[in-house]
Amino acid sequence: MTEANIGPTTAEETGPPAVPPLPRDANALMVPVVVKEVPKPEPPKPKPKRQLWLWALAAVVAIAVGGFGYFQPWVDAATEVAVETVGLGPVSRILAVNGRIASERAVDVRPQVSGKLAAVTVVEGDAVKSGAAVALIDPATAQAAVRQAMAGLDAAQVAEADAQSEYARNQALGSNVARVVLESSARAVQSSAQEVARMTALLDQAQIQLKTYTIRAPLSGNVLVLMAEPGQLVDPATVLMTIADLGRLVVETDVDESYATQVKVDQPAALQLSGETTVREGHVSFVSQKVDEATGGLEVKLTADTPLQAPIGLTVTANITVDQRPAAITVPRAAIIRDAKGTGVLVLVDGKAMRRDVTLIDWPAARLIVTAGLTPGDVVIADATGLADGQTVKVKP
Repeated sequence: MTEANIGPTTAEETGPPAVPPLPRDANALMVPVVVKEVPKPEPPKPKPKRQLWLWALAAVVAIAVGGFGYFQPWVDAATEVAVETVGLGPVSRILAVNGRIASERAVDVRPQVSGKLAAVTVVEGDAVKSGAAVALIDPATAQAAVRQAMAGLDAAQVAEADAQSEYARNQALGSNVARVVLESSARAVQSSAQEVARMTALLDQAQIQLKTYTIRAPLSGNVLVLMAEPGQLVDPATVLMTIADLGRLVVETDVDESYATQVKVDQPAALQLSGETTVREGHVSFVSQKVDEATGGLEVKLTADTPLQAPIGLTVTANITVDQRPAAITVPRAAIIRDAKGTGVLVLVDGKAMRRDVTLIDWPAARLIVTAGLTPGDVVIADATGLADGQTVKVKP
């Protein structure tokens, strides 16, 4: 056995074994050599690029931070408000009411007796004088009563004359007449005189009753409404007509009892008749002392300073001046706050709406008089709706 020469190897010896050369003889046996192809390793896949979405995220964050800093939600948003500076000025309190033209003197004419209406001597619109006959009830029954009373009076007067004659004869006989007879004749004279007086009274009563069958105007004026027709059966409850003095017209109205103590006689009033643009000066001429329990209204009458010529019942708009002040503070009604704390307004102080308690005169008007709580120069928020005490506000441009 031949020993193998073992010794150090060189770098060349460490490479792959050399392929033996092909034999020279072409016919020599060819041994196929299988060369195993080693697959090449695939290149590593590139990692996803995160830079794009990181940049997008950074942009969104930057926008959010910028908007947060711009809008500053930690700071209260200022609400725009309208304001007005308080000052002193002349103020009038006006009570607006609606009324109607009426006659200061108007009477519903009714008969005093029952009967059949024999005649009506006026028509609607006629002017009549006080005491003038306007209608007649059939007086036949009353006339018969007068004649009966007259007959009774005549008989009583005859009896009285006989009694007086008898008494005179008895006196002339003197002692020849018994005392009893003389006294009896004296009593007969007295009784007959009383009967004459009674029958005279009956005649007067019958004549007075007869006069009531003729219906006369109770005042001078015009027949406003006529409701009577000849032949109609009437009684003391029947209204025949209405007569009014058209030369003395007033405006009748009702004032709510809430303002009853504010309205007084001689207060000035401005009157505007329906269909006119002219405003007439007038005054309060009458204030009732009793409130209507059913309606809660107080009757008030207004008189124009110059005589009115207008139909009865025409609508009139009236403004009654119940108070005039040469210098007072007023605020809009919308500026008033009413809550559990009382009555107040919001005053603008250093960009804040600050509550201020006030005392005012409540009145049906767009502006109210403030008597305490405000001084000239205060800046009041004109509309306090939806605002809170201490809220940040800014003045509307």
